[in-house]
Amino acid sequence: MQSPNILIIGASSGIGLALAKKLKAAGNTVYTASRHQSEGLSATGLPYFEYNAVEDRPEEVLNSLPDHLDGLVYCPGSIQLKPFHRITEASFLEEYQLNVLGAVRILQAMLPRLKKAEQSSVVLFSTVAAKLGMPFHASIASAKAAVEGLVRSLAAEWAVQNIRVNAIAPSLSDTPLAEKLLNTDAKRESADKRHPLLSIGQAEDHAALAAFLLSDQARWMTGQIIGLDGGLGSLKV
Repeated sequence: MQSPNILIIGASSGIGLALAKKLKAAGNTVYTASRHQSEGLSATGLPYFEYNAVEDRPEEVLNSLPDHLDGLVYCPGSIQLKPFHRITEASFLEEYQLNVLGAVRILQAMLPRLKKAEQSSVVLFSTVAAKLGMPFHASIASAKAAVEGLVRSLAAEWAVQNIRVNAIAPSLSDTPLAEKLLNTDAKRESADKRHPLLSIGQAEDHAALAAFLLSDQARWMTGQIIGLDGGLGSLKV
């Protein structure tokens, strides 16, 4: 039986890299694409495409992919936390370009490949801040809320083609993207205490859930926004 073909956009570090390693170890055929190839990604030996999700045309850069994809994961993200009155229109547009239109662009380009699989799965990423009002998150929460709308719309539209679409909505996690928010012991301790489970997430936590959503074990799950946030989005303790 042929191993599943899975494309990960944004696999150079954090959740994307942890997922690439996990999927490879499970015997999947994994293709990676990101703006640069980190040492960690290079060490995996996985096929790599240099790809800028905002600027590049995926049909040109990723044209040597196999003719079918069983899974597609879009991991690029951003954290720009500022008071609303200091967020420029350009910053709102940057967040939207990366988080929403970057996903739209790759999904439209890869749709013919996703349709050729017996059943395929798409995994996108939102944030707990799209559900739970949090100060200084106006630009990223707005963009990720659009991602959630995209997930539900595509899940409905593509169900007839056996393409599942789901999203993971993390809280603050220990990844390179969050380094500035966790660069002291005091900041890390404060971040831990904000979560009901008294700890922030790890890249491997999100990779495990993404791997499940890509697998046949989740074959009856689509259109879901799954909070993986240490209870922050649902609990008050």
